[in-house]
Formats: sequence, structure tokens, C-alpha cells
Amino acid sequence: MTNEAKIIYNVTTKVSHNIHDKWLQWIQNEHIPAMVATGCFSKGILLKLKEHDDEEGMTYAVQYYAKNEDLLNTYLNQFADDLRKESFIKWGDQFFSFRTIMEIVN
Repeated sequence: MTNEAKIIYNVTTKVSHNIHDKWLQWIQNEHIPAMVATGCFSKGILLKLKEHDDEEGMTYAVQYYAKNEDLLNTYLNQFADDLRKESFIKWGDQFFSFRTIMEIVN
């Protein structure tokens, strides 16, 4: 059980239609690997929200799996600001994200 993830750091993002295709390639090929490369997460899984209002853009969630809260806090304290800034530099106001932290119960 010690090697299994206990914490999910969930980032839900609405992406403008005009950047959608390029953003999707970027999140899969650059951003998720960069998040995992911090060493704080064992994996990141990209999900597309279904039955959601897509008029202003598509909505995705990425779930990043951490073994414990210490690793999540390391990410938040040492890496989060820089990775978020990179996103804003690349995409500006063409996306909106919010984050939730969940604990795996079983």
C-alpha cells in the first residue's frame, strides 16, 4: 500500500475553441510530462468532461496522483507557480482552470 497514490490533485480547465487543438497537444506532450517530471506525481490522466456546456470551449480535467500530502505540498511550494506562469505565457486568457485536492479512500 505504501507505493500507491493516496492524493489526487485535480485540475479542471475550460479551453477556448480557438486554441483547443494546440492546447490539447501541449497538455498531453508537454505539460503533463512536466508535472510528472517534478517527482511529486506518479502519473497524470487527462479526462474530457461529457454532457457539459461547450459553447465557450471544451472542458478537461487532469488528475495527478501523489503518494502522500508531503509530495503534493512539495509540488505546491516548489513547482506550481512556475508551471502555472508557463501556461499563462503560452495561452494567456484563452483558458480557465480551477483545482481540487482529493484523498483516495479505498
